Amino acid sequence: MTGASVSAILRRAQPPFLRFLPGLVWGVLSAAAAVSLLAVSGWLIVSASIVDSLVPLSIAVVGVRFFAVSRAVTRYLERLTGHDAALRQLARTRSDLVRRLIPLSPAGLGGTDHGRVLSALVDDVENLQNLPLRVVQPLAVAGVVAVGAVGVVAIISPPAALALAACLLIAAGAAVGLGWLFGSRAEASLSSRRADLSAALVDYFGGLDVLIAYGAEEQARGRIADADRALRRAVGRASLAQAIAAGVVSVAAGAASAWALAVAAPGILSGAIDGPWLAVVVLVPMVVFEIFGAVPIAASSWRSVRASAQRIADVLPDEAPRELRSDDGADADFGGVPTLRLRGARAHWPGGAVALAGVDLDLAPGERVLVSGPSGAGKSSLAAVLVGFLRVEGEYALDGMDASSLSGPALRRTIGLCEQSPQLFDEDLRQNLLFARDTATDAELLDVLDRVGLGAWVAERGGLDARVGDRGALVSGGQAQRIALARALLRGFPVLVLDEPTAGVDPAASDALLRDLLRAAGEQSVLLISHVAPPAGTVDRVVRLEGGRTV
Repeated sequence: MTGASVSAILRRAQPPFLRFLPGLVWGVLSAAAAVSLLAVSGWLIVSASIVDSLVPLSIAVVGVRFFAVSRAVTRYLERLTGHDAALRQLARTRSDLVRRLIPLSPAGLGGTDHGRVLSALVDDVENLQNLPLRVVQPLAVAGVVAVGAVGVVAIISPPAALALAACLLIAAGAAVGLGWLFGSRAEASLSSRRADLSAALVDYFGGLDVLIAYGAEEQARGRIADADRALRRAVGRASLAQAIAAGVVSVAAGAASAWALAVAAPGILSGAIDGPWLAVVVLVPMVVFEIFGAVPIAASSWRSVRASAQRIADVLPDEAPRELRSDDGADADFGGVPTLRLRGARAHWPGGAVALAGVDLDLAPGERVLVSGPSGAGKSSLAAVLVGFLRVEGEYALDGMDASSLSGPALRRTIGLCEQSPQLFDEDLRQNLLFARDTATDAELLDVLDRVGLGAWVAERGGLDARVGDRGALVSGGQAQRIALARALLRGFPVLVLDEPTAGVDPAASDALLRDLLRAAGEQSVLLISHVAPPAGTVDRVVRLEGGRTV
């Protein structure tokens, strides 16, 4: 991936300036209050030890209380506004990433390690929030406060200010340099190690039944253990580097106070500085370096964030394979059920494999058409073309409008696909249906379930709160297909494409399932892709595919 792609991801992860500014301002005020609190406290303690009356010190007493309270309040406001800006931007970044992956699915992700894609979507995108929270904001706050503290100390004692500035620069350079030397490789590998562990876990739990059946379960567990050990080693090395950097900052803090004392103390004898202000000069470096301790952490976070951005860029190709259809186009809605027409349709899978070699197809409004053919004939490829996953050559029109001129979302609002292995989420029935239309009432959900023949079954299972399990593990294949069709009906697609709905269903139950599915579709057009002949009288026509062509 190019550096420009990584830079674009990093720019996208940083909140807009006006939204980010409040957190930055509150952060500066919080840090300034911490410095002022220690400075005023030191001045007050020393002054109180050398005067007989506390009356002249009343302003300092009020100042201590003010800075103590304001530090806590501004710190809270910094966290509130800073995290609000970062999390809002994180949501936009994640939705943008998903939106860019949609045109690649499923045709462009067939050879992708799903565990690594999942890690990029979750762990790496989550890590991007550290850019504003642990890199930009801490560095900006530390820089502003450091400059301000040096300026204040310079008014009291220029030599002490020079000592503080020198120690700050030395600490910054040494901490960042040592952190890079000892931890850059480990920090950059953290995202990759997490992805390895995530991929191993996804593969293990996703194919556990197959692994057990073929005696490979122990080997898969070994892969998980190896990935876990590698991740722990990387975390240990990164933590060691941070500890070294933090130690350097602590040493520099002590050196700054000692140096300030050494150069400012002679001013006591000459009268250039008195005791209370000498305390301020010695104490300020301590609290400044406490704030400045965020610099090595920010450097470490930067390396980690950049590695995550690089991994995200690796998941998102610069250009989608030319065989895939772009999601760009006009946003149009059809008033009713459109007429679908294909003439000489040709398409390829990424890598050049032929999907369709010349398909002619008509689907009138409300018509039921069966597409049959042997395995590998191109039936599922036809479904991928119709919903806009593959680029089509030849004529593909909806009500006379060129389908290639429509945007991907507009096309998929018109044509809905029920796949042979429907995706069901590990939630209850209600939530699995509400993905289609989140405003639907329970009465509407029960009605659509009854339409697809699940009314009695839902009642037996306890209603809409019944769980379906991960990928529908708690329901049969036929019930999963019915739930998927209920979801499609709830969405209201004018055209439905049912891709092998009886796959994995008992042959004795396939006729009943097909009959219920086709009847439930109502006035919608239905393109049934199946190698199983439906019951007599349930479809209007049959179109046969062989070798990617209609025959």
